[in-house]
Amino acid sequence: MTETLLDVRDLVVRYGPVTAVDGVSFSLAAGETLALNGPSGCGKSSTALAVLQLRRPSGGEVLFEGKELTSLTERELRPLRPRMQPVFQDPYGSLSPRHRIRDAISEPLRVQGRWHPTDGPARVAELLDRVGLDPAYGDRLPHELSGGQCQRAGIARALASDPRLLVLDEPVSSLDPSVRAGVLNLLADLQDDLGLGYLFICHDRAVVRHFADRVIEMRDGRVTSGQRPRSPGAAPR
Repeated sequence: MTETLLDVRDLVVRYGPVTAVDGVSFSLAAGETLALNGPSGCGKSSTALAVLQLRRPSGGEVLFEGKELTSLTERELRPLRPRMQPVFQDPYGSLSPRHRIRDAISEPLRVQGRWHPTDGPARVAELLDRVGLDPAYGDRLPHELSGGQCQRAGIARALASDPRLLVLDEPVSSLDPSVRAGVLNLLADLQDDLGLGYLFICHDRAVVRHFADRVIEMRDGRVTSGQRPRSPGAAPR
């Protein structure tokens, strides 16, 4: 039986008087990609932030690996955060322009107390290689990389924490069409190798149709249609 990694129940997110997410529910299994699809402003990103507890929800429940997150304090959340990592839309904006790529990737390990001077550099090189980048790119600053290379570095940084869930918020929307397929193929290969669950936020129906196992359509903060499966054989490989 497939393990349920994430279970969201009647999620509500409010910004003052505005309800951005209104009673959204879904589940995600380990090794599965679930896409939230819909127009800009429909509540996709607010849902993602609430799942990660980067924006505390106004109502509902978020269960990750069977543990209910919304009732936990920030201190209680801390050991769970490495296991659910975001990958953001803007590959340059998500990396500090003053930090070299190797430092961006090693930062999670340092914060979590898992950095070892003897084998840490080798771990960074391994992560760069895993996402298809020459380990020598670790010496570069973000502006010295292309958008696709920066996004691969952002994925490597997320993998440094050994997560089980990646929340991918429009991860290819800012990339050139010629680069998107390579990043999506990388994500598919990582999922196959590591059994990661993906919550995939995307407004592009063509990308969603080819990449996601199931799709939830959202509009005005609500789910408007069920969880339809991906077309057979459609995933890019």
